[in-house]
Amino acid sequence: MTEKPIIIKTAKADNVGIVVNLNGLPKGTLLDDGTLLSENVPIGHKVALSDISKGDKIIRYSQIIGYANKQIRRGAWVQESMVLLPQPPDLDSIPLTDNPKPAPEPLEGYTFRGFRNPDGSAGTKNILGITSSVNCVSGFTGYIAGRIKKEFLHKYPNVDDVIPLNHTYGCGVAIDTPGAVIPIRTIKNIARNPNFGGKILVVGLGCEKLLPETLLPGSDQSKRGADGFVSKVMTMQDESYKGFHEMVAGLMKLAEEHLKELNKREREIIPASELIVGMQCGGSDAFSGITSNPVAGFASDLIVRTGGSVMFSEVTEVRDAVHLLVSRTVNSSVGQALIDEMRWYDEYLFKGEVDRSANPAPGNKAGGLSNIVEKALGSAVKSGTSQIVDVLAPGEKLRKKGLTFAATPASDFICGTLQLAAGMNVHVFMTGRGTPYGLSMVPVIKVGSNSLLSNRWFDLIDMDAGQVALGQKTIEEMGWELFHLILDVASGEKQVACDKLGLHNDLVLFNPGPVT
Repeated sequence: MTEKPIIIKTAKADNVGIVVNLNGLPKGTLLDDGTLLSENVPIGHKVALSDISKGDKIIRYSQIIGYANKQIRRGAWVQESMVLLPQPPDLDSIPLTDNPKPAPEPLEGYTFRGFRNPDGSAGTKNILGITSSVNCVSGFTGYIAGRIKKEFLHKYPNVDDVIPLNHTYGCGVAIDTPGAVIPIRTIKNIARNPNFGGKILVVGLGCEKLLPETLLPGSDQSKRGADGFVSKVMTMQDESYKGFHEMVAGLMKLAEEHLKELNKREREIIPASELIVGMQCGGSDAFSGITSNPVAGFASDLIVRTGGSVMFSEVTEVRDAVHLLVSRTVNSSVGQALIDEMRWYDEYLFKGEVDRSANPAPGNKAGGLSNIVEKALGSAVKSGTSQIVDVLAPGEKLRKKGLTFAATPASDFICGTLQLAAGMNVHVFMTGRGTPYGLSMVPVIKVGSNSLLSNRWFDLIDMDAGQVALGQKTIEEMGWELFHLILDVASGEKQVACDKLGLHNDLVLFNPGPVT
């Protein structure tokens, strides 16, 4: 029996459709609208649903994703090479208006079991973090974390992990330039992530440009900040230490003091309004914008309705959809802030002598995405439909509940690092091509955009949103499933795949400043 062809057309105005069938569709397939395929079309790729003349618009999501550089006949495979990149939205012509709307209907009674912090925030993990003021000490912090976990972490059953927050910054860099503010505040705000319980160990070398006191409230051995944040600092070059083993003993002693305090914490019932969820996509494909990202967007709206916080990011992956986002900002000031972040990044790329065509990656294109416009339109939908209440510059900490745009590059690792600095306590990561991406500091829920990937990577993907494309479930049904999964993961009741497997990436700072 011949498999029924499944084509998804995202809007009535679209003149292309996406092939859903897991094995693609062969030449000669007759679609329900009478279109006859003139060639084989792989899964996730576009087929022309009408004749498209040279120079005509190619439309998906009811938006222009490009212009045909040659005649494209109905039934043809619309390949990347046929699509000319259109100009991005003109930032100066996007209207700014105050846009007050009634608050969405509250979603009450939802909770998770988390760790309450002195400043009122809540963690989804209880972690001893060891950060550093310079990358020179990364080997030392990694060594100490390993020793602690091997020798006495078992004595503190309420502490989930000991994690060195290593990075590649702190010396050999110009820390007084405008761009330096981004990595410095990122390091500072990562230490204040709610999953570290308001307590952190700080290790410095002693001769670096970025001194520990630059990052934290005070450079003495124990200092409490106004927000209840406690730091304990040591420097390896402290002359009171004789030899490596005394340095180790000194830091282990400080670590055990913190572990005793962290171990007093137990999970308690906390309102879902304390969730801070980072939404990100990586290894996207043509399904991302019609399955996993809309599912994440639906869950995002649910979290906002509970009074919680959601952030979405990746400047280059919303730049071509920014005209659709500015109209969703709560007022003209937030709209202007969003435009300003787009403009800053345009100038950053220009100085680097690249433009937005450097994105997407080859894997995105193999998954059916022709260009950054198509990718951005699909990426933006993970923000749901809620009003955007704030915009963060890279490395800034979350200020408001609701939906926030946290400006970051599109790099998975830099985006995750900056969202961690913003304060996320749960990460939701959508992928169509597959990636082992994970963070040890927060649970990362991996959502597959297509069932072909999700079934092949059955032990790496936490949820298969590809069921939406196959008509097995609706976006609403899967959005609720994701919402409940977020609560279960935040409560420690379900473990995500990357934590089960121990797949965790290093932190990667965004440093637009010069290296000396």
